[in-house]
Amino acid sequence: MSAGAGAGERVWHSTASLIGESRYGDDFKHYDHVNPDAPKGGTLSSAAFGTFDSFNPYIVRGSAAAGFANLGGGLIYDTLMEQAVDEPSTSHALVAEAFSFPDDYSSAIYRLNPKARWHDGKPVTVEDVIWSFETLTEHSQLYSRYYENIVEAVALNDREIEFRFDQTGNRELPHIIGDLVVLPKHWWEGTGPDGEKRDFSQPTLEPPLGSGPYRIKSFETGSEIVWERVPDYWGADVPVKIGRENFDIRRYVYFRDGVAEWEAFKKGGLEDIRVERRSQFWAQGYDFPAFEAGMVVRGTFERDASEAMQGFAINTRRDRFKDRRVRRALNLLFDFETVNRTRLYGLRTRTDSYFEGGELASSDLPEGKELEILEKHRDSLPPELFTETFSLPDYSVPGAQRTNQRMAFRLFKQAGWISRDGKLVNEKTGEQFKVEYLGSSPTDEIIAGQFVEDMRRLGIDASIRLVDRAQEVNRLRSFDFDMTTVVLLQSLSPGNEQRDFWSSSAADEPDSRNFSGITDPVVDALVDEVIFAKDRETLVAATHALDRVLLWGYYYIPQWHTPEVWLAWWDKFGIPDTQPAYAGADLESWWVIPEKEAALTAAGAGE
Repeated sequence: MSAGAGAGERVWHSTASLIGESRYGDDFKHYDHVNPDAPKGGTLSSAAFGTFDSFNPYIVRGSAAAGFANLGGGLIYDTLMEQAVDEPSTSHALVAEAFSFPDDYSSAIYRLNPKARWHDGKPVTVEDVIWSFETLTEHSQLYSRYYENIVEAVALNDREIEFRFDQTGNRELPHIIGDLVVLPKHWWEGTGPDGEKRDFSQPTLEPPLGSGPYRIKSFETGSEIVWERVPDYWGADVPVKIGRENFDIRRYVYFRDGVAEWEAFKKGGLEDIRVERRSQFWAQGYDFPAFEAGMVVRGTFERDASEAMQGFAINTRRDRFKDRRVRRALNLLFDFETVNRTRLYGLRTRTDSYFEGGELASSDLPEGKELEILEKHRDSLPPELFTETFSLPDYSVPGAQRTNQRMAFRLFKQAGWISRDGKLVNEKTGEQFKVEYLGSSPTDEIIAGQFVEDMRRLGIDASIRLVDRAQEVNRLRSFDFDMTTVVLLQSLSPGNEQRDFWSSSAADEPDSRNFSGITDPVVDALVDEVIFAKDRETLVAATHALDRVLLWGYYYIPQWHTPEVWLAWWDKFGIPDTQPAYAGADLESWWVIPEKEAALTAAGAGE
């Protein structure tokens, strides 16, 4: 991040970066990859899964509709600043035209863009920002943890808000305030069509007032929501918006399973752009008539960014998973190589870090600053963390299955589980060891099927439980599961969000992302080391240490990733010549070509 301001002076920035300087600087005009003259118009139809019953994404209750976001503004609200799509840990001005902070990172001041307006024409005010901060940190578990070190937001004048912190030295905190979604105080404190005062703590299906590029046009509860572009959107000429958000209509149709959605995509009309996540479909599925006729095309977009951590989260709130030896044994039973060969068509790469891809992933043995950090906790860490390089089981070598099963059984036995009549049971109680994998779609059977079979070979009562998406969300929010697949998005500048992922304070908070229920003082301390790192070198070392401790804790069983984006689309779009390598693809920079859209309609796509 750029240097702050010392006493008696204030330096304003319209672009913020936690990794060096943005290539645009404060003279940012528009993204390099966009067509600034991209035409507006046309319809983008997309698939959504499950159902919805609320237009309030910031509370635990209800399932929010597609187009809303639980962190950020989605289609309808703007944030103080907007995260860049082509650079890591960088954001640019939006509702706030600039921000400033002192050298000790003890506070931050955001200055509003005087052009910012709600859809009813009223200006976005400092009162809106302060109300949004106070309301979100009161009602949203996610925001309360994200901003837990901000003690107050104070109006300095009619355009500036100062956010004051209870600490110094958190380099990320002035930056991530820019992620604050700004909500309309006057609308939420008003009355609804029923004459009753609106209640932010409750789900609602009243289309809310927004400030963003889209507003709700129509909806059918649980099955479809249609958004329309706001023609006089106040931010259309803000640099992050130029050449983007070009579709007049955004339509989301809900599906209950992936197969139905796939069939709808092949037919046309209900899903125009498909982000392909099924290896089977990518390897074998693109032979349907529309693809062979050239009406559907596909492409691979390379990404130059950190990978998400996708893995089996083991719920340590369950007594049988509290022992690290048990979790390590389960790790040994996951045969990635066979899954990749037989179910994923050899298209995936094994994930072996919570910070996969780039300099933040730990490797080899700890040394230098990382070792200094870990030495403070040596007595509370496994001794092998300091002497052995962490590795995942390799099932590609001869005899690997037998070797790994023997090692797993030995660990189970050390933890008090023995084999009796072909079952793995507790030596004292006789209870069989049980693992229920929670999922919501046939894809979960692909992900977990082989693993379940391998656990059964050792005498474990392993099963897959598929529920509808709404039930899955509720069970995850209340941590009612043994094991499930979790995808955690990581950045190249980790910070406050790590508390939500791993800290003791988040372990029993409903709707937190500490799915494994980690309550380890060492992890808590390392999260703080990451958050309060004074420079990039220290941040990297602290992240290595956190990564290593999480790996040796066996809280997750890492699965796989693909360092590229697979996209397929109906051929009606204009696409910029280049796409940002950081994101892989920026779909907001695409636009509809009316002649192509009309040709697809004439050809019967969707009929």
